[in-house]
Amino acid sequence: MDLGTAIAAERRELADLLDALPDEQWDAPTLCAGWRVREVAAHMSMGFRYSFPKVAAELVKAGGSLHRMTDRLARRDVATASPRQLAAFLRDNAHHPWTPPVGGLASALGHDVVHGLDITVALGHDRRVPEDRLRVLLEHVTARSARFFGADLDGVQLRATDLDWTFGTGTPLTGAGADLLLVAFGRKLPAGRLRGEPQGRFVAC
Repeated sequence: MDLGTAIAAERRELADLLDALPDEQWDAPTLCAGWRVREVAAHMSMGFRYSFPKVAAELVKAGGSLHRMTDRLARRDVATASPRQLAAFLRDNAHHPWTPPVGGLASALGHDVVHGLDITVALGHDRRVPEDRLRVLLEHVTARSARFFGADLDGVQLRATDLDWTFGTGTPLTGAGADLLLVAFGRKLPAGRLRGEPQGRFVAC
């Protein structure tokens, strides 16, 4: 699969989904703690709209905290951009070459897919990530990446129910591949999406 093509398709599809949301859903909470749909949408296009020097300067202002910096920028952006503009930022930059500091194109795809799921899962939307994109991201899950995103997978084996994929060793935690991807990215999911004895560790209160 050509990752650049997959990234562009993901961004366009998410832009279309955002354009179709009723106004009130832009203020609905997402799986990103403290962020509504509009903050997540703003964050998704941050890499297209801020140069590296600008990001570096903002990081210094935030005392070196990446979390503080991204939160500040997302909140600032939603104060000046309408929902339609936020969706357009994704569509208009579908082929933008931005990638995260590590991981290359696969990480860029992961950024778009996971944040899209942060929105759709929280809203109960039935969009399914195409399997070829999902498989790429699942194959890039490592113990190191899980730790980076704050996922405690010690003693747990992730076992997908809709495709042939497992990760780790221990007590099985089963669910759809997209939901397990969210678990590996440190997300807490709504109740009822996971199965297995460890599920309580990964469900939002």
